[in-house]
Formats: sequence, structure tokens, C-alpha cells
Amino acid sequence: MISNFPQLSSLNLSQIRLEICNLQGQFVQWRRHLHQRPELGFQEEITAAFIAQKLEAMGIPHQTGIAKTGIIAIIKSPHPGPVLALRADMDALPIHEENEVSYRSQHQGMMHACGHDGHITIALGTAYYLWQHRQDFQGTVKIIFQPAEESPGGAKPMIEEGALKNPDVDGIIGLHLWNNLPLGTIGVRSGPLMAAVECFRLNLFGKGGHGAMPHQTVDSVVVSAQIVNALQSIVSRNVNPIDSAVVTVGELHAGTALNVIADTARMSGTVRYFNPEFEGYFGQRIKEIVAGICQGYGANYELDYWCLYPPVINDEKMAELVRSVALEVVETPAGIAPTCQTMGGEDMSFFLQEVPGCYFFLGSANHEKGLAYPHHHPRFDFDETVLSLGVEMFVRCVERFCCG
Repeated sequence: MISNFPQLSSLNLSQIRLEICNLQGQFVQWRRHLHQRPELGFQEEITAAFIAQKLEAMGIPHQTGIAKTGIIAIIKSPHPGPVLALRADMDALPIHEENEVSYRSQHQGMMHACGHDGHITIALGTAYYLWQHRQDFQGTVKIIFQPAEESPGGAKPMIEEGALKNPDVDGIIGLHLWNNLPLGTIGVRSGPLMAAVECFRLNLFGKGGHGAMPHQTVDSVVVSAQIVNALQSIVSRNVNPIDSAVVTVGELHAGTALNVIADTARMSGTVRYFNPEFEGYFGQRIKEIVAGICQGYGANYELDYWCLYPPVINDEKMAELVRSVALEVVETPAGIAPTCQTMGGEDMSFFLQEVPGCYFFLGSANHEKGLAYPHHHPRFDFDETVLSLGVEMFVRCVERFCCG
């Protein structure tokens, strides 16, 4: 995907204010400290303690223990005005890091392989700058440090515990460092940006037997093959071609020997779509297909289907605000990338269901430095120059939202 955009030859930092540029060394130090200490969802105790310690040292009021490990910093201007929330996720992934760097993960089998250490750093840097300059904007900024984005999802529990209340949030903005875009490129669009995430597990029960005597059996492998093929027809024959959707079977297990017909099989997979009108549709359609094929072959089944995250849908006005800021800040060959949709999912979607907001991508890949591995890869890393740019983007979004 990166190859579709002009590659980085230089990044003009002239639009980043000097005070933020001078903090770049501190940002790198924070990010590398966090990178060495990754933690999984709802287990971010070391991470939360680090964030709270920094906020305390800055003198910024904050609340801890929201949805277990979540934190909210509150930066109130002396001038009345609207309330804008900025969101950063904190959790890492169960991946063993393969990078040979001085700041590699010290926690076995865990890694910040999606850039959340950068998100935390950008949010902390923004908090520091805004606190020092709270006379320069109107209203209040709430910075939400959210646990468990990767799974099982911390946004909804934080909302349920009042993250968007007291004071009530008028809008929300978040960013995701994105190695699918060159360093400094901004991916922003109104409407759907990221897909809904739904999941399923299926257990099939046939009748095993000798591989040479299939007439005595109900072959769960054959039933599985029919179901896998049939599920692909949902998108190709039931979904309007103008809409985008994915049905993926990512796991299939059956059989124990080459001459034995398996009596059981199990599979699991995921469904993705942008259009919220599809909510509830795919689960019902998959159930109909599975039931029909199993009845035809004489097999039984157990199907578990659940919805993880709704689609990430950006508010038009909030997306335009971010885009207008990006046009002022970004000076790269690609600049703004409106064609930045992805079938990846994000629980930022729950915040966007509650208040108008925008989630955008901030390009972080640099081929010249070998920093272009994809997200969730054991060698994922990003160009840390993006940290100052992220702070500048957040600060300018606050200034525009809170000062008109």
C-alpha cells in the first residue's frame, strides 16, 4: 500500500512550532520507555502509572482507574468554551519482538506492534503543551488514555464509566500512526474510515469412519469445505457491489489421520463492513447457510457469532476541521490522503457513536530508514519524527475547535 504514494525524500518541519520541536528528545525518551514495557489490554498498570506520574509532575488534574487502567487528564482554560476530547490507546499485542534495537520490549511475548506507545507519547506531549498555554484557547480539553483497544475493547467501558461526562464532551479527535502511509502524510476522510468487526466460531459434528467407506459416514471435512465456499457467496452475491464487505474464514481444523474420515471440524473467522445498515445481517446469513448445508449433509452444528466493534464513521464537520489543519501543517509529497479506508477495526467507533468526531491516520513509515514493516508485525517500528508532528496536529485541532 505504501508504494501507491510518493516516497519520503524529506519532511519539512517548518510548520511545527519551535517549542514543540524542542521537546522532540523528550518525546523519543517517553516513547522508548513505553516501548520497552508493553502490556496487554486491561493490564496496563505500568503504563498507567507512567502516564499518571508524568501528569502529576506537569501539574495536570487527572483521574485514574477508569475502566480498570484508563486515565483522563483535564486541561481547563480560564476562558469558557466547548469541550474537546483527545483519545490515545495504551495496550500492546501478544507478539514477540524481533527488532534489534536498544529499546526493544523487555516483556517476553509482548510488543507495541501497532504504535500505541507513540499515541500515548503524542497525547502526553499535547497535554504538556496545552497546560503551558491554557490561556491561549477557550474551553476544556479532556485527554483520554484508553486501555484494551486491541481486545476486548476499552472504549465502551470508559464511556459507561462517564469518560464523556463531567464536563460533557462536544467533540472528539483521535489519531493512529500508520505505516501504510509515508511519514507525515495525513489520512483523513468524512464518513466510514474503518470497518465494523464481527466474529464467529463454528463447531461441526458429523459421523466418522474409515476413509475407504465414506457411505457409512457424515464427512465433516466435506461439510466444512461446502460451508467455506458458500460463505464467500455472501459478499459476491448478497452484498451490493458498491458496498464493501469481507467474510474471512481464518481458522479450520479437522481430522487426525489420512485414512480416517473426521467426525468433527471447527472453524472461525471474521466479518468486516463499512455500512452500518449491515448490522445483524451477516450473522443471520451465516446461520442460514450453515444450517442449510448441515441439514443437506446430515451434520449438526454449534455457531457462536458476536459483534466486536461497529464501523468508525467520521463526522463531516470534524473531518473537515482535521483536514484544514493538516493542509496547514503537512508538507510532504503525498500530503493529504482521502483514500485511506481500511477493513481494520477500532473501538474509537464507540466514542464516535456518542459525540461528533474524527479519527485520522498519521503516516509514520520511512523506507529510507527501514521503518516500514506493517502493523502487528514482529519487526514493526516507526519514524519517531512523527511524534512532534502528531503533537502539532493535536494542538492545532484544539486551537481551531476551541477558538473557532
